[in-house]
Amino acid sequence: MEYAFQILKVLGRIVTILPLALFATLYMGKRSIGELPVFDFLVILTLGAVVGADIADPKINHIYTAIAIIAIALLQKLIATWKIKNRKIGRLLTFEPTIVIYQGQFLVNKMKKIQYSIDTILQMLREHQIFNVKDVELAIVEANGNLSVKMYPEKEAARVEHIHPQQNIFNKGIDVPVVIDGEIYEKVLQSRNLNESWLYEELERKNIFDVKDVFYAAVNDMNELYVCIKNTNNLQNLPTIQH
Repeated sequence: MEYAFQILKVLGRIVTILPLALFATLYMGKRSIGELPVFDFLVILTLGAVVGADIADPKINHIYTAIAIIAIALLQKLIATWKIKNRKIGRLLTFEPTIVIYQGQFLVNKMKKIQYSIDTILQMLREHQIFNVKDVELAIVEANGNLSVKMYPEKEAARVEHIHPQQNIFNKGIDVPVVIDGEIYEKVLQSRNLNESWLYEELERKNIFDVKDVFYAAVNDMNELYVCIKNTNNLQNLPTIQH
């Protein structure tokens, strides 16, 4: 009788705790499910351990598990908000993107720093259907461990704009950020032989008079500036996406 009661108790905990865990995970947001940076990975790991212990051991007080799940979700949400408001904190809580291939050459020191072997990089390239390293202009290991790859223009898959050579699409290069969340990246500007005066002039041409209004700005090899402002609430005709 006692054995049957314990089984019913475990089943009851599954019915009550899993919906709460699901709600907490959805509350924490898509990053917790998809990209899994370091901190989010630890949060999910902890959440799984708490839920698993509660289900497997009927002696654990059920209410404390519920409190722990809610506390974990609130902590993750607090840290995520903090990371958005303070990018320095965000960089401390996750890995930085690392360039591992540049102009067809492996950057061995960078690979050693993040402890990625050549076999791992080659496998990740094959997953992108890339079998010749010399065709890769730039490959970056992102904070979530995935590999982002930019091929040389002549090796990229054909797109619509490739049939319009007059647009001169093959020499614009790679966009690099020069402003993120109102903060100017002076070193990036200097690497492109640019300065803040040039940046302010370009922003004024786009009717932007305060760099703090810029959420993201990037420049390509032709010194063309792309800008996204913070206040996009006035955008109209946004597509409706549902599932």
